Amino acid sequence: MKTPVKRSLLFCLWIVMAISPALKAAEKNNSLPIEELQMFAEVFGKIKADYVEEIDEKDLLTYAINGMLAGLDAHSTFLEPVGYKQMQTDTDGQFGGLGIEVTKENGLIKVVAPIDGTPADEAGLQSGDFIVEIDGVSVLKIPLSEALSKMRGEPGTEIELTIQREGVPDLLQVELVRSVIQIQSVRSELLAPGLGYLRLSSFQSGTAQHMRVQIKALIDDNEGSLDGLVLDLRNNPGGILSSAVEISDMFLDGGDIVSIKGRIELSNKTYSAQPGDILDAKPMVILVNGGSASASEIVAGALQDHKRAVIVGTNTFGKGSVQSIIPINYGRALKLTTSLYFTPDDRVIQKKGIAPDIMAQLSRDGDYDYWEDLEQVMDDPEPEEGAEQSETTLAQRLRGDNQLLQAVNLLKGMRIIGSVEESEQS
Repeated sequence: MKTPVKRSLLFCLWIVMAISPALKAAEKNNSLPIEELQMFAEVFGKIKADYVEEIDEKDLLTYAINGMLAGLDAHSTFLEPVGYKQMQTDTDGQFGGLGIEVTKENGLIKVVAPIDGTPADEAGLQSGDFIVEIDGVSVLKIPLSEALSKMRGEPGTEIELTIQREGVPDLLQVELVRSVIQIQSVRSELLAPGLGYLRLSSFQSGTAQHMRVQIKALIDDNEGSLDGLVLDLRNNPGGILSSAVEISDMFLDGGDIVSIKGRIELSNKTYSAQPGDILDAKPMVILVNGGSASASEIVAGALQDHKRAVIVGTNTFGKGSVQSIIPINYGRALKLTTSLYFTPDDRVIQKKGIAPDIMAQLSRDGDYDYWEDLEQVMDDPEPEEGAEQSETTLAQRLRGDNQLLQAVNLLKGMRIIGSVEESEQS
């Protein structure tokens, strides 16, 4: 009967044999560190033989893989079969869980943004929150993919998150109930005569098509034209690149939208706009904040560089890297950062974000729940007494949302300037 030490040595020998093709390749092109690979096999054997608790070889190799990816950046991760399958369902607009976009930072899980109307949103989770524990288990001990799996579950089941929030001395215990997440990624309304409003909560596979339909509906509801549009990307954590490109293209009459650059030549690509602006160059304001990430930053950056829209709010999240899903054996995959996003003016988004043209906080006290007021405006019918009372109602409803008020005032000012210019030309 083989002793544990002998089994470990044999397994270590198997690892060396498994990586021997890589070692031979390294000898030819010096691309792999031979000594370090041999050291890895030796360390593996020592851990297997001498660690205080018996540990399965497969688990140990998984830990090694997770460690390699964690050392690269916050977005690269190893996907087990369950996590890989869940990843494939995230872009169709319906999945189970909490409705939250997260990343990993300093070993903790950082909230990018909760998605509108989901358990995470209703529980009050905020962009910038750090998840410290999931059901009492420290996230320091688990990879991001496992943490995501723990936050998923059967609809109706409960989960408790321990939250660290900036400016709050004590940890927060937040109880949530999982549900099937059905994302309504586009909502629209006329804020005032001639002024349209579009709320985009995420970039899903059908978002661009839904957005085009709602823009046309806004135009039809306003006698065939709009004087201006507010595109609200606050707390929009991103989504599909193609959706961001399509939406940017709607408002541009040409030029580059975004460039993708990486070490591998096949990863490099530039997306450009086709002729045709759905708003006929009417003024636009885009609202952003620290929860605007990834695809949101692509749209904001493209329209800002082309001077097609004025960006209002606070600096965006700074998630401008591209993760490729690389299938490997046995139903697993790598989610690996392979390139970076660059705006048309060649600005890098990663870790820097998009700085607004006009800096504006949400409100003076910083804790106003703007969605509550905004939804009241959307649900209330236009006063029948006329536009003047309608605009008075708008000011009353949204006086706590400083960013939206800035946007409305900008559009009104641009409308006046546009009218003066048209009069001078005629």
